[in-house]
Amino acid sequence: MSGVALEELDFRKSGGLVPVVVQDAATREVLMVAFANREAILETLRTGYAHYFSRSRGRLWKKGETSGHVQRVREILVDCDRDTVLYLVEQEGVACHRGTRSCFTEPLIGGAPREAAHP
Repeated sequence: MSGVALEELDFRKSGGLVPVVVQDAATREVLMVAFANREAILETLRTGYAHYFSRSRGRLWKKGETSGHVQRVREILVDCDRDTVLYLVEQEGVACHRGTRSCFTEPLIGGAPREAAHP
């Protein structure tokens, strides 16, 4: 099985960043979505712990650097367009800054999406 080199990721589409979808490596539960620049991915590869780029703070950050709720990265997968990555992690503690395991806990008001009309 071949892989994708870091240089092949498309950081241009999102202004130097790529979205990072984070899933629990064992359960595949989606924990969070963040952004990474090249440096954040390099630091993740170097340390084995998830690093991201904070758009609000304008700097690199390690998940759990203040809370202790770190993410050990077990695998990094790249999507077919090479502009989004998936971190499969072992989560220590909670992933969300609001104290929940996952950031995805609130249903969208209005119920389930309606079935799209087929042409």
